[in-house]
Amino acid sequence: MSNYNINKGIGRTVEFKGLKAQYLFIFAGGLLGVLILVMIMYMAGVNPYICMFVGAGGASLIVWQTFALNGKYGEHGLMKVGAKNRHPKYIICRRAVYRYLKFTSKSSHL
Repeated sequence: MSNYNINKGIGRTVEFKGLKAQYLFIFAGGLLGVLILVMIMYMAGVNPYICMFVGAGGASLIVWQTFALNGKYGEHGLMKVGAKNRHPKYIICRRAVYRYLKFTSKSSHL
């Protein structure tokens, strides 16, 4: 009787040819965008060779950049970089300095 490993990837992130997590969405969305761009160019009457060149160039650029991002940042690194960019570099406080330095005694609040 054959022995099969069922549900081998439970609890793991989705992976396709080495691409993990959000990179799959970038990959698929980019290729879909290039396809739609080429279709619009072809229907607008642009030379078919230019359409093929734009399609092949755009698709290869999307594939190359997606795999480069996946290799550089890893599974969750791109989200960490985005969170770091949204973090403020410094906090602006408009209160006067003496308001922070003022001492209040505990007996006055009784």
